[in-house]
Amino acid sequence: MQRRMAETQAQLSARTVDASSGGGAVKVVATCDGTLVSIKIDPQAINPSEAQLLEEMVLAAANSALAKGREVSQSELAKVTAGLKLPGLF
Repeated sequence: MQRRMAETQAQLSARTVDASSGGGAVKVVATCDGTLVSIKIDPQAINPSEAQLLEEMVLAAANSALAKGREVSQSELAKVTAGLKLPGLF
């Protein structure tokens, strides 16, 4: 099981999920191990007088991508552990 866990974790570090906010104005890609890969901002969304709105959209998209990554990670690791709740993994 330990070998399968290590293999699954390696696969998850390469697997990506994405999320967007602001109707697609901000797009974030993250790996399933919790690393942000990229943030894309539509140039139309960049308005100096609305910087706070852009910051909120980036934060929302990043948190959503990271949450999706955690969900995928938990699901894949649960398959390896056959539903056992191992401390520190979930």
